[in-house]
Amino acid sequence: MRRMALQRLRSAGGLARSLFIYWRPGRQRGLQRLYQPFIQPGAVAFDIGAHLGDRSAAFHALGAKVIALEPQPDLVKWFKRLVRPKSITLLPMAAGPTEGFADIAISPGNPTLSTLATEWREQIGERNSGFSQVRWEQRLRVPVTTLDTLIEEYGEPSFIKIDVEGFEAEVLAGLSSPVAALSVEFVAGALAVNHACVNHLSRLGEYRYNVVAGEQRHFRWAEWQTPQAMTEWLSAGADELASGDLYACRSDHQLLQNNVHNTIHNNV
Repeated sequence: MRRMALQRLRSAGGLARSLFIYWRPGRQRGLQRLYQPFIQPGAVAFDIGAHLGDRSAAFHALGAKVIALEPQPDLVKWFKRLVRPKSITLLPMAAGPTEGFADIAISPGNPTLSTLATEWREQIGERNSGFSQVRWEQRLRVPVTTLDTLIEEYGEPSFIKIDVEGFEAEVLAGLSSPVAALSVEFVAGALAVNHACVNHLSRLGEYRYNVVAGEQRHFRWAEWQTPQAMTEWLSAGADELASGDLYACRSDHQLLQNNVHNTIHNNV
């Protein structure tokens, strides 16, 4: 009984931290500015690992048809409380390389760190001190779909956000054709995951890359980077950033064309 009470207390504390981080005043405006170049009204957007729905809310505000995946039942309940639009499709499932079922390891005190990535979970505490005290004390069997299946059902997305704690490469393995743009989380001590993501995307098409550090809402570089430059940056330790998101944009995307025009204009 006492153990259950302690778990509930840790869960409440973890949710409170997430609410402060992801729903603090002013954050939505910054997210909408960040995503506006990728999402036009009427476009489809996928939120893979939706957590408390802050990115889904930003996508919806920009006029997207949002498909959000979140396999944790407690977070699904909070998502529905925080993100009001009924037009958002919220699926209580995970994404992976194949359809089926998988076990998600849940950290009651840190629900945002729950993961399907067994090897990542077993090693990240040794490679990143920020995870040394994280405990994944619960297991839950959840349904798994693929990006290809989602695209077949809901249409090709203009943007896919993937934040699944070390399982990003496996999610991308379920994508067999290039999409316009996407993001995957990176974490210090587990950059091999992002090497695998860049390699997979290079097999699908020609992409350029940028980075958002931590929970900032602006890009790190004025110019988008080549796959080789991105691989070298990751191999050099990602500027010792603790975490962030790696953005991939197809080379023919209007955002990159605008960057080219701005660069030419500035040089003149």
